[in-house]
Amino acid sequence: ELCLEIGGRLTADGEVLEPLTSKEIEQTVENIKSLKPEAVAINLLFSFVDERFEKELESAINKAAPAVFTSRSSEVLPEYREYERGIATWLNASLGPVVSRYLVNLNSRLGNCPLAIMQSSGETLSASAAASRAVNLLLSGPAAGLTALKYLGEQLGESRFISFDMGGTSTDVALLDGDLIITNEGSIAGYPVAVPMVDMHTIGAGGGSIAFLDSGGMLQVGPRSAGADPGPACYGRNGNEVTVTDANLVLGRIPESASLAGKFKLDRQAALRCIAPLAEAAGLDETQVALGIVQVANEHMAAALRMISVQRGYNPEDFVLTCFGGAGGLHVCALAEAMGMRRAIVPLNAGVLSALGMLVAPQGRQFSHTVRMKAEKVQDREIELAFSALVEQGMLELESDGQLRDELQQESSIDICYAGQSSTLNIPWLGKTRTTEWFHRLHNERYGFSLARGLEFVNLRVRISGPQRTLDLVGSRSSEPVNKISK
Repeated sequence: ELCLEIGGRLTADGEVLEPLTSKEIEQTVENIKSLKPEAVAINLLFSFVDERFEKELESAINKAAPAVFTSRSSEVLPEYREYERGIATWLNASLGPVVSRYLVNLNSRLGNCPLAIMQSSGETLSASAAASRAVNLLLSGPAAGLTALKYLGEQLGESRFISFDMGGTSTDVALLDGDLIITNEGSIAGYPVAVPMVDMHTIGAGGGSIAFLDSGGMLQVGPRSAGADPGPACYGRNGNEVTVTDANLVLGRIPESASLAGKFKLDRQAALRCIAPLAEAAGLDETQVALGIVQVANEHMAAALRMISVQRGYNPEDFVLTCFGGAGGLHVCALAEAMGMRRAIVPLNAGVLSALGMLVAPQGRQFSHTVRMKAEKVQDREIELAFSALVEQGMLELESDGQLRDELQQESSIDICYAGQSSTLNIPWLGKTRTTEWFHRLHNERYGFSLARGLEFVNLRVRISGPQRTLDLVGSRSSEPVNKISK
């Protein structure tokens, strides 16, 4: 009942099948006034080919209802695939008013202090720009952690990492092979989110994951979590279900004398009381059940690590395992052994590693546009002209955020597929000949075959970024920025 139909229909080639009339615009604006929405998402067919109808409609809504947040698909995600483009635009409209109010309030409290916001792709952008691009912030926390890990790797002379970020409710796993791996095929809560974001896999295994016996008497852990309130039983907040944190405390892997956040003590007896019914039902003692809980949680995480490494053709032995998040250090050694990895790194203050990532992340943005060209029919010059338009758009937007053009760097890539395929591979643009050769090679590595078939250039992608900040991580209290664990 909140979807409004309108004209302005284009063909895939940009031909106008049905014009957008002023009468339709007026009627739509009146309907919006009656519905009184907080935000409007505009998503017209093939608007990535020609955005004029969407812009015309957006302008009319903004004039008639300036308090309504508008989200336009040709700005949020100017790419083919109507459903993905529509979902991204809807998510942006859904979150936009909340994010915008928060950032306006935060900016007013900070006064003259500059404010930058982390994006899911590993760069920051100004608060004013972030207010209209909420969909680009969905994985900002995990992206910041991976940005920090890349920065630490540069200090250590390491570039290949497999990471796991274990918090209270979930664990995020990712692979870094020289740089952050960015995907445009991510999903959150079942929704496809086709904007650029770090490529990671999330599972429901965290410190607060609840252990239970299933109907067959098998011990299970997660994905249900005790959350922050009441949290694990040992937090002393009336939690009555045993969690991974409780199991680690029972096993002595968390010292009973430890105080969390410098304030409250852990309650081992509360953890034992909650684990006792589970132990009785399983016919084991409390220590055996606690060990089983930790082992099951470890196996969940190991399976996720295999998914982003072995199943994609990477050998874990060639990488360094790195943990962060509040619970990562408790499981890093067991996971290294399970993966056959010889080296692991535990960063200092791993629980707040994402904060470091936000400090060192460069300011930048990623831009894309669908072109859909047959590779054999297009010349380098035509592609490079299209890239130039995206680069200029990016330069202007970064300059408006206070960046100097001479300090900005650009990276161009292109999504390619075999003719007739729908799935693409993203390849750095090195000219048509070298880029297509790279595609064939990568397709063979990824899927085990390549085809003697024509190629299609689908989406152009450009990353514009400013200089990376540098920090001296060697302080007076320590001569090493990280603690290393060697197997």
